Amino acid sequence: MKPVARISTRGYYNLLTGKTIKNNSYYLYPKQDFKKLIDSKELTIMIHGLRNDNAGAIAKVVLAKNQLNKLGYFYPVIGFSYDSNTTGAHLIKHAKRSLSTGQIIAKKNGRNLGKFIEDFKLTSPVTKIRLIGHSLGSQVILSTLEYLAKKKKNLGIVEGVYFFGASITQDVPSSKKYGKILQNIVNKKIVNHYAPSDEVLGWANKEKFVNGPLGLNGSIGKPVSKYSQTLLKPKNHRFASYASVLKTFP
Repeated sequence: MKPVARISTRGYYNLLTGKTIKNNSYYLYPKQDFKKLIDSKELTIMIHGLRNDNAGAIAKVVLAKNQLNKLGYFYPVIGFSYDSNTTGAHLIKHAKRSLSTGQIIAKKNGRNLGKFIEDFKLTSPVTKIRLIGHSLGSQVILSTLEYLAKKKKNLGIVEGVYFFGASITQDVPSSKKYGKILQNIVNKKIVNHYAPSDEVLGWANKEKFVNGPLGLNGSIGKPVSKYSQTLLKPKNHRFASYASVLKTFP
């Protein structure tokens, strides 16, 4: 099987505490695949959620690629693989701690992914970049946009953002701070695929691990104009379930 192209920051953060271990920006694998991406019309980066090791990250890219192909999208789909397999994430008693460590790591990865986007756009200014984030991947995207918003030249640098089962809060698209960031850094659209039936988000909301996840009931307030939302009925919280009921992209 051909290796799946991915940007990786595996081993950069401590899986128990979220502490930064390495300050490198990212590494690319396999390197030669990224050379082939230069001057492509567009590309999509898939960002996985919590409890994904390297193999899990790869599986999500393959899933996204296959589903997008079915929908007639044939541009390259690559992955962003980060330390989301935090210690104890599979145990209920450690759920809160491992989620908060995951959130720390996801936030820190905004700089890593943001740096890749800046670097790639320098070598390939014509390429449109779209970001897909599942669950905790939505936090990576939000922090990436926040990082990119620090420089004026990054206006509209990301073509589109697509959230699935997003664990960021429902006030993000309408908040003064984040609404402006979304509106300025994303060129065309931000699409939130939400599911009131999502059992993991429902549980996280009930336990107050995430107060009002955006992926559960959609946004509140008056979201920015580039934002729209689509109701989906996935079987469960897994990205595979969301992908299987997706009707259109981009």
